[in-house]
Amino acid sequence: MARYTGPKTKIARRFGEPIFGADKVLAKRNYPPGQHGNNRRRKTSEYGIMLAEKQKARYTYGILEKQFRNMFDKAARTSGITGEILLQNLESRLDNIVFRLGIAPTRAAARQLVNHRHITVDGKVVGIASYSVAPGQIVGVRERSKSFEVIAESLAGFNHAKYPWLEWDENSMSGKYLHKPERADIPENIKEQLIVEFYSK
Repeated sequence: MARYTGPKTKIARRFGEPIFGADKVLAKRNYPPGQHGNNRRRKTSEYGIMLAEKQKARYTYGILEKQFRNMFDKAARTSGITGEILLQNLESRLDNIVFRLGIAPTRAAARQLVNHRHITVDGKVVGIASYSVAPGQIVGVRERSKSFEVIAESLAGFNHAKYPWLEWDENSMSGKYLHKPERADIPENIKEQLIVEFYSK
């Protein structure tokens, strides 16, 4: 499956945010990578700002350019606020919901669980990370995978109340996707309007 496999800390330092999850290096070197990263005072153009925001969203959700563009085009064809719909569609991806439910510590780990067929949707195994989960569907851990240590460690002490659009059932190790999240509830630091402006140029 196509995905970004390059250096994650380098990308996180470029944006100054732990977009791949907790990154200890950011606490020590919270400036762009490279020989002159700490002394760079270059002014970024308007286009550069919009491009950076689009790239940050892509890296955050682990999506390559072609797939991200397709998701934007789909959001643009849907009635409503394009930027919000784009984020809602990204949040509806199966790998992202597995991550939000606390089944995996990162989106990359969630994608691996899905690809290795440890995750079910409405009781059926789904091995496609980009699968779009619909409101009302139930995402859970496959029966034979419930004893996995990595899943137990990720779920230990996880605060499921953080995401009000998801409802977790500890006994069945599954969560219901109640509804698409409101923009105010999505914690990602993404200025989606800049992405809309970037693709509208």
